[in-house]
Amino acid sequence: MIAIGCDHGGIELKNEICAYLKENGVDFKDFGINDKTSVDYPDIAFPVAQSVVNGECEKAILVCGTGIGMSMAANKVKGIRAAVCSDHFSAKYTRLHNNANVLCLGGRVIGPGLAIELVDLFLNTEFEGGRHKTRIDKIAAIENNEF
Repeated sequence: MIAIGCDHGGIELKNEICAYLKENGVDFKDFGINDKTSVDYPDIAFPVAQSVVNGECEKAILVCGTGIGMSMAANKVKGIRAAVCSDHFSAKYTRLHNNANVLCLGGRVIGPGLAIELVDLFLNTEFEGGRHKTRIDKIAAIENNEF
């Protein structure tokens, strides 16, 4: 299951992504928002991130105007590795090397065609492990004040 959420700056792109996920039989949980009412992005990022760390969802997608605010908020949740991506290389390698579990996108930065391609790369690229696992373990040590 994939968690997805947005603020008012990302609602149109989130809706495009939800339609793509539905068309392709990908189970997802929509944390909203579902209209253009202004909302503070941490109010969405937190429950989406929590759904990943508690195991309810495997990965997540967050959308705001730039993707940056959502990533900053989500990365405050222990166990989250959120990455803002706006190109193919970053979307692929944030999974391969960083084992990112949240993809953040900017609804005012990229269009729906590119967003769908990035979502597809993110969801279908596996973590490479190996030397990269050591680096992820160091990030976890920082989170736990054990570095």
